[in-house]
Amino acid sequence: MTAVPFVPVRDALVLAAGNGDRFHDGTRQSKLLQPILGEPIILRTLASVRAAGITHAEVVLGYQAVRLRALIEAHTPSGLHLHFCYNPDWHLENGVSVLTARRRLTNRRFALLMGDHLFEAPVLTRLLAEPARPRESLLAVDSRSVAADVAAEATKVRMSGDRIVAIGKDLQRYDALDTGMFVCSPHVFRALDRSRDRGDTTLSGGIRELAAEGLIRAVDTGPADWYDIDTVADLQHAESLLGERAESA
Repeated sequence: MTAVPFVPVRDALVLAAGNGDRFHDGTRQSKLLQPILGEPIILRTLASVRAAGITHAEVVLGYQAVRLRALIEAHTPSGLHLHFCYNPDWHLENGVSVLTARRRLTNRRFALLMGDHLFEAPVLTRLLAEPARPRESLLAVDSRSVAADVAAEATKVRMSGDRIVAIGKDLQRYDALDTGMFVCSPHVFRALDRSRDRGDTTLSGGIRELAAEGLIRAVDTGPADWYDIDTVADLQHAESLLGERAESA
């Protein structure tokens, strides 16, 4: 078998456009501005991006774009070069936000990350170092058992070997959870175009298109922790666990 050439990935696309409509804290403030252990969610995400070895990040803004951009620009991690783009249709699904950035990422592989997902930098470092075939994308998945209520809220994947063959929140049979950490080939934009033409503007819709082509592969996170901050309860839970880890370190 011909070895797959390794090309370092140094770019990331970070989705930060949504309004977090499930995050009800009595204000209309973007949840990405909310602090965890004193640091806003979006800054923790970008710090992990830089710690993983990323040097350039494209950040898609939408809801409260001015406030988010001002915060990010004032606290950009050292060595991380940023570019911002604006998604005027931020109220639609996240596949639209990915397509907003396509002009700047048409000729190289890139990490695709959710602004409200906290993760350990070594997980992304491993994903960035994983060889991949041309047009193939990678998704970090968590195959550990979780409580039924956690699984019910999560996006799930079904696999055949290491190939993802189905993805969605409503899967009844699944093998792992989608962590929201990807390394993508630019071919993902074509997949998202096809999904949109079918009336599905979610990122998962584009991933289903890749799955149909055999072009999305799973990489297990192992024991690493990650947190999807959808609700106030999610934030409180993540802050509690991160606080315990900081005290024990």
